[in-house]
Amino acid sequence: MDLGVFEMVVLVTLIGCATGVISKYLATERKTTKSMKSEEFDDALDRIEELEDRINILEKIGTDEHRKLAREFNGPKQR
Repeated sequence: MDLGVFEMVVLVTLIGCATGVISKYLATERKTTKSMKSEEFDDALDRIEELEDRINILEKIGTDEHRKLAREFNGPKQR
């Protein structure tokens, strides 16, 4: 197998290009695998948002309405 300079340059270039393509392919496969986990992550974020909304509502009930209700209940007794 007697290769000249031109054949060596072509061979090295092809090997370099093939390496780049394979690297991109493997990186894409890794991202695809991670995206499956990101679906679970998105579900968890949705659940957290729902819980935050519920906490906000409970805070409003616990602070504002509780004082209003306490005034309403204690109002007639104090008079």
